[in-house]
Amino acid sequence: MTLSMAKICDKIFHVFTDLTTFVLNESWYKTRVQLTFDNPFFPNIRCSTLLKLIINVVSFDDCLYLLDGRYDQLHTFHVDLFDISFPDEAINQDHLPNLKCFSLSCERETSDYEIAILPFLYRMSNLEELGLYLTGSLRNRFIDGKHLKTKILNHMPRLNQFTFYIESFHHVRNGISLPSTEDIQKTFIDFPNNNIVSYVDVFPYIERNQCHIYSYPSLTRYYTDVSNSFPGGLFEHVRAVSLFDVRPFEHEFFLRIQKSFPFMEELSLDNCTAQNRKQSYRSNSDNRNLSLIKYTSLCKLFIVGVHDDYVEEFLLDTKTYLQNNLILSVSYESLQRVTHNFIRDATRTNCGKISKLYCYDRKKRCNSLEEYFPNAKICY
Repeated sequence: MTLSMAKICDKIFHVFTDLTTFVLNESWYKTRVQLTFDNPFFPNIRCSTLLKLIINVVSFDDCLYLLDGRYDQLHTFHVDLFDISFPDEAINQDHLPNLKCFSLSCERETSDYEIAILPFLYRMSNLEELGLYLTGSLRNRFIDGKHLKTKILNHMPRLNQFTFYIESFHHVRNGISLPSTEDIQKTFIDFPNNNIVSYVDVFPYIERNQCHIYSYPSLTRYYTDVSNSFPGGLFEHVRAVSLFDVRPFEHEFFLRIQKSFPFMEELSLDNCTAQNRKQSYRSNSDNRNLSLIKYTSLCKLFIVGVHDDYVEEFLLDTKTYLQNNLILSVSYESLQRVTHNFIRDATRTNCGKISKLYCYDRKKRCNSLEEYFPNAKICY
């Protein structure tokens, strides 16, 4: 796959010698191009006329290679990464005077924000437009408005448009003073973009703290670690969402999530705390008083290691309507309990819509499970 893609790029730049715009991605947002830049058989993965490049790649090094001088006239570069890690110092990292418009988004969290991203941005002092969408861990502090101004904006005197979604988090022990949501919001006073959303979550029992800051409306593809503190809004560009909290997610919370992320294709959940209002719902017409949540774009659902209430939240047909051909990852034991050992009628409809089931904590085949998921390829 890697060599074939490199060969395709080599052919394109060889045939289209005056190419100015190159968009290299596929229809699904997570499909990424794997390129081998140091392959001696394809030396022509370069173009002196290219002005605009939009691409999804795997690693941060791929991004650096794309800006190592092979496209020396490039003025617009949009890249989506799977991972950001410490860069290969052997890659040319000279100044990029021609680059005027740059955006970077990354699916996974990184611990190398300060040693990878900041030096990378300092190569772009002539930028006029910047988009930054990522999740990073820092030591004992959050990324806030003051950080963005001193570490980024002050290094880009020509910048006139800055959009961003940044989640920063760290693990600290009790006794360390942490800024509140109000403290973070105050750091954006006199910020060039006045429409900034920020909020802080503190989870002392697990020694994790997180802070979201973003310009609104947002262009990010990924919204990570959504908690009960989420202020809402409309995020039409988001395709992947992760939910995290130690407080319970009630049914109304999921209704807000669906409305805020109408084109969400992938959802993962991390919460081991039982729902509080489940019993009151049961006593009132067996959940018929609830609003049915319709996930019209959802393709993947990851609910491994969560409380049974959340498995039921998604499988119960009085709470949730799922589209066909969903890929589901779930614990076998939790699934067994929620479906009443694979005989429960109220969860049968949604289970029949699963096309692929990743069944954790189970290695042997189960006939009753396979009968209950008649349309699913089951991976034990």
